[in-house]
Amino acid sequence: MKAIRLPESEKPIPGLSVSTNQGLLQWISSVDHKQIGIMYLWLSVLFLVMGGCEILLVRLQLVVPNNDFLDPEVFNQLFTMHGTTMIFFVAMPAIFGFNTYLVPLMIGANDMAYPRLNAFSFWLTFFGGLMLYFSFLAGGAPDAGWFNYAPLNQYNYSSSPGIDYYCSSLLIAGIGTVSASANFIVTILKYRVGTMSLKHMPLFVWMVLINSFLILAAFPALNAALAMLLLDRQLHAHFFTAIGGGSAILWQHLFWLFGHPEVYIVILPIFGIFSEIFPVYSRKPIFGYNFIIGSGMAIALLAFGVWIHHMFATGLGNTVNGFFAASSMLIGIPTGVKIFNWLATMYGGAIRFKVAMMFAVAFLVEFTIGGLSGISFAIIPIDWQLTDTYYVVAHLHYVFIGGTLFGLLSGLFYWFPKISGRIPDERLSKWFFWLFVISFNLTFLVQHALGAMGMARRVYTYPDFAGWGTLNLISTTGGFLMGISIGLLVYILVKAIRKGVQAPADPWDASTLEWTTSSPPELKNFDQVIPVNSTRPFRDFKRPDDAD
Repeated sequence: MKAIRLPESEKPIPGLSVSTNQGLLQWISSVDHKQIGIMYLWLSVLFLVMGGCEILLVRLQLVVPNNDFLDPEVFNQLFTMHGTTMIFFVAMPAIFGFNTYLVPLMIGANDMAYPRLNAFSFWLTFFGGLMLYFSFLAGGAPDAGWFNYAPLNQYNYSSSPGIDYYCSSLLIAGIGTVSASANFIVTILKYRVGTMSLKHMPLFVWMVLINSFLILAAFPALNAALAMLLLDRQLHAHFFTAIGGGSAILWQHLFWLFGHPEVYIVILPIFGIFSEIFPVYSRKPIFGYNFIIGSGMAIALLAFGVWIHHMFATGLGNTVNGFFAASSMLIGIPTGVKIFNWLATMYGGAIRFKVAMMFAVAFLVEFTIGGLSGISFAIIPIDWQLTDTYYVVAHLHYVFIGGTLFGLLSGLFYWFPKISGRIPDERLSKWFFWLFVISFNLTFLVQHALGAMGMARRVYTYPDFAGWGTLNLISTTGGFLMGISIGLLVYILVKAIRKGVQAPADPWDASTLEWTTSSPPELKNFDQVIPVNSTRPFRDFKRPDDAD
């Protein structure tokens, strides 16, 4: 049997009468993957609250026509910070939190391949987020949208230091993301328990592996663009200014060369989460294990062939537009394969509708709506009509919330007993589910209509056209109900941690290795790991007469 690595034990700090196993210092100095994973998750909750408060202020400004609750400069800063925060400091840390906590447990290892690099990656993300928000105190937050288009990101249009903080903070966090991804690749390929072959690896781990290669390929484009923009702003390099021979369109190419793969970077691990949850709560093996892996690889490759559908309105020509329209439609095929795999997994199963499963089923509906509205942007005449309207906002949120956030919530309720050792209140959790789902649709479904009626996105205010005020009022009401539901979620989690029922090691009758250890796991995850001869090793161990 392969040797199992042990995390570093606590050590006294030279010259101080404290040890690294005391209080907050235990967390700050930790190199244990489980503690770092939990810190990633709490970091994402912190930024979720901050980004949520920002968008509620934006929705208050838009609640009625011709409102003057916020001035235009503050409005621009708030929607920019909301988008940047949600993408880079909520979705990414939450996904890395799950990855960091679960990957070693699911492959039978005791830690990541490089524990110190793992901690370093987290703290880079933390300080990147801190630097972004420091811009509020340093003269003004970034105000050109989360995609930060040129020439709005140039000094002539944004003279506050917000854009510089945007570049610096994302560069720092991006280095952490790349180093963490390299760590995942080495951990998965080199530190799996000896009996676990690639064909028996959990699908969540497969998606993390594919995703890590995708990150290594996509992030250099963003990091290069950010460095070039800093040179433009600080040293007048003119990469993105036409007056000096540069091109504003170049920023869009570099940003979306990263930006569209980023959509799949935040959804591929979510596909892995659902591929673990559907079989357990359906009490069936996953349908089409190999197809799910293959479609994940196809998505990662096709992700680099669709970025120009964000730029159809820039006039790149019919040949270019036609090619990228076709590739944008093509990427719907592997995504659809996964949807049918999960539906087939549920078909004929003895389904248990726990909260994790309820979010998984709701995801199938919400993400399909987001996917279908996304296909409409691959049809060039429709894209020209709807680009930069609230239809884009609706589509984006059905993908990111209906896909990524629903997946994170599903995974949270599935693995929370393992992580905390406690089981959340089921009745309150179901109240949270229904409040969140209803308020989410109330907020964003009407925005499809607003976009089709011509309301532009990122506008500070709007005229009193027929129907616009009513639809915005509905959207704002839904937004505040979503805020209340997030408050309820935090209450449920804190209550469970303090007073929740003690969780057994395997509360869901699950199939993968993380459920073979205690809830929560000790510092050393495993002393011994059960044999892995199928994709459901723990089930085989519990039912040797009915093994796969």
